[in-house]
Amino acid sequence: MSRIGKRPVPVPSGVTATINDRTIQVKGPKGELSFIVNENVLVEMTDDGIRVDPRDDSKRSRSMWGMSRTMISNIINGVSQGFEKKLEITGVGYRAQVQGQNLQLALGFSHDVLFPIPDGIQIQCPKPTEIVVSGIDKQRVGQVAANIREYRPPEPYKGKGVRYSDEYIVRKEGKKK
Repeated sequence: MSRIGKRPVPVPSGVTATINDRTIQVKGPKGELSFIVNENVLVEMTDDGIRVDPRDDSKRSRSMWGMSRTMISNIINGVSQGFEKKLEITGVGYRAQVQGQNLQLALGFSHDVLFPIPDGIQIQCPKPTEIVVSGIDKQRVGQVAANIREYRPPEPYKGKGVRYSDEYIVRKEGKKK
């Protein structure tokens, strides 16, 4: 049994949620998102919020139950508060800056990397070695941060590269004489 799926998703003030057939549309101060619920799951509005239940007792229904509840919770959090990922750049001469609709990264290559900023995503560089990716869609924010990190992932010997701010790099010892 899903322990997450049993709890209803609270709808905060300032956020409106509507359920049409299997589509849930949520509007909030930051924007609007929708989610199509799997056919194996039942969704209804109650006084506590949005309640998610499995359609039957099959393995597939129970698998989709907790996932659907989490997806609904994520879109409600996205339109009310938003999501953000912080990246840090480590290395001599490594830096980032936003230029118009592009993120310019100097990562030790012979040329600077230009990363086009997708629609619905905001990127800021409070310091030359810090990147903050934010938006209302949790999946897109995480994917953009992963795409930026992919240009120069952190290496284990000196720790140079682009890493998440909460990521710990296991360091290796270098060659011995």
